[in-house]
Amino acid sequence: MIHWLQSPKSSKVAKYVERYWLIEKQQDSEAYQYPKLNPDPCAHLIISPPCQRYHYDLNPGIATGEGSHWLYPHQQTFELDHSESFVHLGIKFHVGALYCLPKFSENPLALDKVEPAKDSMLFKHLGINESALIELAQTNPQHCAEQLDAVLTPWLEHSVEDQHSQITRKALQYLDQTAISALGEQLYCSQRTLERSFQRVTRLTLKQCQSMNRLEAMLEYLYQRDSAELDWVEIAFKFGFSDQPHLIRYLKKQLGFTPKTYEKERGLTIDAYGGVSSTSR
Repeated sequence: MIHWLQSPKSSKVAKYVERYWLIEKQQDSEAYQYPKLNPDPCAHLIISPPCQRYHYDLNPGIATGEGSHWLYPHQQTFELDHSESFVHLGIKFHVGALYCLPKFSENPLALDKVEPAKDSMLFKHLGINESALIELAQTNPQHCAEQLDAVLTPWLEHSVEDQHSQITRKALQYLDQTAISALGEQLYCSQRTLERSFQRVTRLTLKQCQSMNRLEAMLEYLYQRDSAELDWVEIAFKFGFSDQPHLIRYLKKQLGFTPKTYEKERGLTIDAYGGVSSTSR
């Protein structure tokens, strides 16, 4: 499994795009055929060869198609079909970024959804050449990031910020370090105003977004350590759970299995779509 992450080179692009990523499975790879994709509050534009199939088990529902597509923020753990070789070049947007951008600013952002992109007016407007970009991504990641900056800049220059996006951007800076009940006071606005603005921009509550961020941080922490280093009681307190049973219930709900099962099968869950490269273990 080949995987890389690159940050945008342009500060204008970096305001809305968190990173670019590539994931490629070659024919002889021994990676999991049906890995799970962690919940994610970010949207991704996934650039793929036009005839390459994709398959997501959305829990509930299934999304299938060919070529490039949008993966919107999702609260559920999705199962992917990686049984065949494939290559995806991705653009991971910041949480709530699409709210400010043409096409999305006029319509509420979708959740838990995968949508074809290759025939959309936006995709045509961007002038994306899938084959050329993917070939560049496979040979020169830094140059690919520069090329994506150039493709996205004209679109991003038409972004529109309002009071809701400004409040949300500030809230995201403190969300993982501050109690939700104290955020409104810290941002000099009422808690009700903060909650409404955040949900309008992201389609998520503050608690839902904070929970997703906590799960990603915890899985990265677990992935980087050997089994002998894992103390589940200590991990529970480190990530804000009242006790180990609370952590067990949380992981079973989010991922579908217990900490002990996850300990043995850590490569089964991934955030390779712009996050932790668990598949390269």
